[in-house]
Amino acid sequence: MTRARKFVALSMAVLAVMLAGAARADGVAWKDLSQAQQRLLASQADKWDKLPPERQEQIARGAQRWLQMSQQDRQLARQRFQLWQGLTDQQRAAIRQRHQEFRRLPPAERERLLNVYRRYRLMPPEQRLELRQRFRQLSPEQRQSLRNQRLRPPAR
Repeated sequence: MTRARKFVALSMAVLAVMLAGAARADGVAWKDLSQAQQRLLASQADKWDKLPPERQEQIARGAQRWLQMSQQDRQLARQRFQLWQGLTDQQRAAIRQRHQEFRRLPPAERERLLNVYRRYRLMPPEQRLELRQRFRQLSPEQRQSLRNQRLRPPAR
């Protein structure tokens, strides 16, 4: 998996975690959105009332986060979205599956994996490239075994 795809996968996981939570049963009325949210979501105005309540909640929260982002953060989000759109349905499904597996992990294990990823990101590019090349040389069974080991908590 390329660096960009890994980044998209992690970004989507973080975004999904932020979006998670119980939605109100009645959703969000269009009139309850701020004027800035309404301007941002103007293309959704006609169909807003037909959206499921949990989707209204997600979109409203997403619009609010967007409005609070800096220009730099917005540009980064646009780039990530373009990467996501460029993925095949199979790649998206794999990312969603990995995200669900990640979400099922205990919080301490999720944090451990995030720390592993952070350490990876701090490695020099040459070292990351070497690790990726070594990973690509593994058989599918060896790769799966490695993934399974990474998802298991360390022995105590």
